[in-house]
Amino acid sequence: MAKDFYHDTVKQALQTDGWQITHDPYLVELGKLRGFIDLGAETLGAQKDTQKIAVEIKNFIGLSDLNEFKNALGQYLLYQLALSKKEPDRVLFLAVPKSFYQDFFQDAFLREVVELYHLKIVVFDELSSQIDQWNA
Repeated sequence: MAKDFYHDTVKQALQTDGWQITHDPYLVELGKLRGFIDLGAETLGAQKDTQKIAVEIKNFIGLSDLNEFKNALGQYLLYQLALSKKEPDRVLFLAVPKSFYQDFFQDAFLREVVELYHLKIVVFDELSSQIDQWNA
């Protein structure tokens, strides 16, 4: 299984942000098929409650940003359903580069898509390997 271009960047950014990587990758069942979410991570919150996430990393370096987003959204929705059956307390995030996020999601229609599908996005700075923002 090939890793995304930014796989190690996001992994490092999550670790710097206090997350412990528990799965690399995180296996989910899609009916009779298997899927692999790029990363699973956990952290202890202030109340000692464990927070669990899964992170699907997308590069958005193809020829068509819209086509890349359509594929990412479809994958996210499949993984979200599979994850809800396997581990409902684990929250799925789509990791996107800051440069892509700042440009692409300025469009009102795309923000509406994010809201409609309750898409959770973690934005990472591809230059500094830092988490820039969490959009849950």
